Amino acid sequence: MEIKIQSIHFDATEKLQAFVEKKTAKLEKSFEDIQKVEVQLKVAKPATALNKVTSITVTVPGGSPIFVEKTCDTFEEGVDQCVDALKVQLGKFKEKLRNH
Repeated sequence: MEIKIQSIHFDATEKLQAFVEKKTAKLEKSFEDIQKVEVQLKVAKPATALNKVTSITVTVPGGSPIFVEKTCDTFEEGVDQCVDALKVQLGKFKEKLRNH
């Protein structure tokens, strides 16, 4: 599984990148065949609350990419919420595959 992290309008710290990699790696527990995870971290409007936009796109074989986007106070919170939402979507996708 390939993980790409892109930070827009700021430089992500190593700590943040490690956090993102650790969290997104857990998605493999929900679905083993993930090909690629693309994480985009963006600061929407500097100096306002809820200005951290986290979007994650997961590429799986045989399906269209799964996309989730959350806006939170911190990137960690955003990544957590995105990963939780993706686990649900990957579970549904896996179920759909099983039923075919």
